[in-house]
Amino acid sequence: MYIKKIKNKIPETIKNILKPFYFKLKSIIENMKIKKQYYYHKYNLQKVKNKVKKQKKINIAFIVLNSSIWKYDELYKMMENDDRYNPIILICPFTRYGKKSMLNEIEKCYNMFLNKGFNTIKLYNTDEETYINVKDKFKPDIIFFTNPYSNKTKSKYYISNFPDILSCYTHYSFHVCNRNETMYNSLFNNLLWKAFYETEIHKEIAKKYSRNNAKNVVVSGYPGIDRLEYGKSIVLNKWKKQNFKKIIWAPHHSIQKNDELKYSNFLRYHKFMFDIAQKYEERIQIAFKPHPFLKNKLYNHNNWGRTRTDEYYRKWAQLSNGQLETDEYVELFNSSDAMIFDSASFTAEYLYCGKPSLFLYSDENVSDRFNEFGKLALKQHYTGYNKKDIKNFIEDVINEKDKKEKSRREFYNKYLIPPDGNKASKNIMNDLNNSIFGG
Repeated sequence: MYIKKIKNKIPETIKNILKPFYFKLKSIIENMKIKKQYYYHKYNLQKVKNKVKKQKKINIAFIVLNSSIWKYDELYKMMENDDRYNPIILICPFTRYGKKSMLNEIEKCYNMFLNKGFNTIKLYNTDEETYINVKDKFKPDIIFFTNPYSNKTKSKYYISNFPDILSCYTHYSFHVCNRNETMYNSLFNNLLWKAFYETEIHKEIAKKYSRNNAKNVVVSGYPGIDRLEYGKSIVLNKWKKQNFKKIIWAPHHSIQKNDELKYSNFLRYHKFMFDIAQKYEERIQIAFKPHPFLKNKLYNHNNWGRTRTDEYYRKWAQLSNGQLETDEYVELFNSSDAMIFDSASFTAEYLYCGKPSLFLYSDENVSDRFNEFGKLALKQHYTGYNKKDIKNFIEDVINEKDKKEKSRREFYNKYLIPPDGNKASKNIMNDLNNSIFGG
């Protein structure tokens, strides 16, 4: 706090002069940490192996910020069923949008994991208003992170606070955007013991951008899709109208002028999508599946605010042939018939279902904001530039017309099946077992 006060008193001209020196110094310090962490990993791994020799269980902590980006379901279950591991879910406070939002997300996460029967603890004590120390309280041997960013929670839960603990991570969404420097060369990615990435293409991107030359990368496949079923429409009570065509609408959160990616078409189509649901109320069911960050951005939008946003979300929840979906989406995907979207990661993830989908373009240059893999995946979706394209796509879904079905299957077989034909979680588990018990 004291340093921040001093920083605020420094004139902008002086800050601009000092900025290059600051970033240079920051880079030097980070590179030293990255080099040092390599030796920490060797030491930490030996500690775990010594623990195994004493017939002690390995403590695995999954640090979770948001319910919607949880990808380790199958991996947790595998560890729970293996006597050598002791997994626990730690609900980490998501502090970026204030205390009220933080408390709501903690409860939402906690209830989700309780319903799954997972061993779950909150890292924020609401009675004492204190943040629990992970190392002192749980003594984890390995931590699986679910989010790489340092500005989402307290610094005590960031990777740099755990140099003495083995750290693992898989992307919280299937990585398709072109933010390669951010997604592969951040301090976080370079400090990891194991970075479990989606495909060989992603490993090559990591080699190109990361400071550690992707030495910590393991191609495992993406665990977020382990439970997706290709080409099947599973009947679940998740939908109000089982006999209607079930369509997901998944808008991205990038509605602000300063948003880097600018994928979102929500402000353009928010009314139209509601109108189209009413127009086809006897033929389709639409699930409104907004990006988890969209709501808070709408709260802060000049033309929206909290009241209008809450009312809009409520209308979808109450619509006879509509519904609101804000949690995990595996069952939603499996039971759907099609999707309309502009959320980046779904460009890859929905292809694991083999179902038709319409990607809405916010401008003609959207594909430039995708990485090498993302550009390939984008071609497997129908393209939408206007309301007419949306209407035509819905008509095709109703009439079961799908010209891209063969192309999607070929893409799936060539790029999306995880290594060795295993589920991604199985590949992660095998890699951990080989590293710890293999020698």
